[in-house]
Amino acid sequence: MPAPEVAPPRLDLRSGPQRVFAHLLVSNAVVSVVNYTVWFAVTFWIFLETRSVFATGMVAGLFVVATAATGIWFGSLVDDHPKRSVMQASALVSAGVYAVCLAVLLLTPDGAFSDVASWRLWVFVVLCMAGVVAGNPRGIALPTLVTLLVPAHLRDRANGLVGTVTGTSMLVTSVISGVLVASGGMLHVLLLALVVLVASVLHLARVRVPERRPAPADGTTGAAAGGGAAAGEGAAAGGVDLRGTWRLVRGVPGLVPLIAFSCFNNLIAGGFMALMDAYGLSLVPVQVWGLLWGGLSAVMIVGGLLVARLGLGGRPVLLLLLVNALAWTATMLFPLVSSIVTLTVAMVVFMLLMPFAEAAEQTVLQSVVPYERQGRVFGFAQSVEQSAAPLTAFLVGPITQFLVVPFMTDGAGAAAIGGWFGTGQTRAIALVFVLTGLLGLLATLVALASPQYRALAASYARTTAGADPSGPAAELSADAPADAPADAGPR
Repeated sequence: MPAPEVAPPRLDLRSGPQRVFAHLLVSNAVVSVVNYTVWFAVTFWIFLETRSVFATGMVAGLFVVATAATGIWFGSLVDDHPKRSVMQASALVSAGVYAVCLAVLLLTPDGAFSDVASWRLWVFVVLCMAGVVAGNPRGIALPTLVTLLVPAHLRDRANGLVGTVTGTSMLVTSVISGVLVASGGMLHVLLLALVVLVASVLHLARVRVPERRPAPADGTTGAAAGGGAAAGEGAAAGGVDLRGTWRLVRGVPGLVPLIAFSCFNNLIAGGFMALMDAYGLSLVPVQVWGLLWGGLSAVMIVGGLLVARLGLGGRPVLLLLLVNALAWTATMLFPLVSSIVTLTVAMVVFMLLMPFAEAAEQTVLQSVVPYERQGRVFGFAQSVEQSAAPLTAFLVGPITQFLVVPFMTDGAGAAAIGGWFGTGQTRAIALVFVLTGLLGLLATLVALASPQYRALAASYARTTAGADPSGPAAELSADAPADAPADAGPR
């Protein structure tokens, strides 16, 4: 007689701590829409104002420099303060900065933003990006809240929902950014951002998170697999505590190489990010480009829903590397033809796989890092992974503009491959994409064959084999404090 089929585990977002997680997820989605809209809109707007690839590269560089510089500090804030308070403060700071941006925009004379060398232009851009970066603590807090509110065996699916929300945010953002920039420039963008941020703050004010402050570590409590006493020592320290965080990261076999791999990926992705909008806007109008990214983001939603439905299986580290190999292959191939169709196909592959990669990395970190240190480790990983991208983000614009474009317009590149590859600025950007995709693929194959990959996979397997299947979530459900019930939600 065949054994009865066992239904796959599912999230229950209607009650208990998972209901609180659902509200926090919605709140993060709203704020992400605001910040992504401002970021996308500034990039679209500055290219249309100046027609400069250098300017779009600088915008991308500003974002990744600020993200890399603040990640460790933001992670410390997440660990040392109530996470809802950190999320509220983040939204309020973003709203305040956007209000200043609006004042600068209204007081600046017409035509002052059209010159790429204008100091007024860059004051405005820096302020806008500061408002976007002020939203980053929410992105660090959310995966730690998955650990707090969701049982261990369901966290990969919860991380898939996080990817779905990210895709939804990008879907809405892309459409809004293109339409608003085309209709009213940055004025409409900033007005919308202020309204939505105020609404998100009011919503989160009615949600109570059943969170306890972590007890001081005794040197062993909460140590990750392989972390030993170093993990406990780090947990006891307050403030930024970079040294304790580094001891913890180093104590998990294979975790440093995983962060280094992501760092290298971001090194070459910085160039990809800095040039993508310029490449797309050279093929289609801004309204079409915004709508296209909206459609592509819908594919990311599908990927996130697949993760939430199917999970990641028992080998998320292997899955992470395989996903990267496929994504870089698509990146390497699509620029061979100057076509919005090939670009769209490649981005469909990329967007479908991205939630699997993000969920795999988060699931591994949530399993091998103690909860009380996860904010710092997520912030540390964000800072290190993003630290490489500024180099290419800042350099790729000028290099492309002043070296690769002449090389592919009337230089040796145009003479050698221009007959079949094409010539001019658009094809110069395409050549940069081909080279970045090739480097990313080679790096992924090297990582896949490395002993460090096997060490991290073994560390994850040991940790999950001996872990409490529910973790902090079970503790909250069984013994929630009186002032923060486990079924806390909007009141």
